[in-house]
Amino acid sequence: MGILEVKNVNKRFGGLQALGDVNLSVAERTVHAIIGPNGAGKSTLLNCLVGKLIPDTGSVMFDGQSVLGRAPYEINQMGISRVFQTPEIFGDLTVMENMMIPCFAKRDGAFELNALSAVRGQKDIIERAEHMLVDMNMIDKRDMHAAAMSRGDKRRLEIGMCLSQEPRLLLLDEPTAGMARADTNNTIDLLKQIRDERDITIAIIEHDMHVVFSLADRITVLAQGTPLVEDTPEKIKGHPKVREAYLGENA
Repeated sequence: MGILEVKNVNKRFGGLQALGDVNLSVAERTVHAIIGPNGAGKSTLLNCLVGKLIPDTGSVMFDGQSVLGRAPYEINQMGISRVFQTPEIFGDLTVMENMMIPCFAKRDGAFELNALSAVRGQKDIIERAEHMLVDMNMIDKRDMHAAAMSRGDKRRLEIGMCLSQEPRLLLLDEPTAGMARADTNNTIDLLKQIRDERDITIAIIEHDMHVVFSLADRITVLAQGTPLVEDTPEKIKGHPKVREAYLGENA
């Protein structure tokens, strides 16, 4: 049994079947990619994984506990962190201030912008934030306003903010979307480092096959809301249905 178990999940929006009898098992300490074209149900599935959407039928279990109907802070407390398609950072704050907020939340159970005034001057929070900025190779940007950074650096900061919560499962929703190739490659290197150095499970939705095949241990391919195939990257590359539907003859 995986750390994340999706069983018989169905979700409709009016007459649209967004997810049809989806089953998915994500093994602990692996990178599991979910791919498919626009409209395949990837984002709907991800929203079910974090409790944002409740399936019409089926279950979503994380480490034996249901995530369905839980508030975002409860999902976070369970050990699940999510990285959105557009980086979720506070652009008018410095890089250091952004990092201090989740460090405070890990200790005191809050994740609010107005908590920043309570954080400033607290030595343990400052040390935690500085340590994470070093891990993210961003300590030289600590005093920069977050809005002034490149998209790649904003993504790096957001991932660091998630990791400061010490999650067991990191969900990444198209983390390289809109990036230049150099930023994409830097993000791949960062995620490889996280995969290799931390006791963490990663589930990733991504259109860029270079990213997927660089990182994933297993891949699930969705087609019209239903899993088409799940296997290792090597077998996915050679699967005739996958090549025909998504990867093209030159994959």
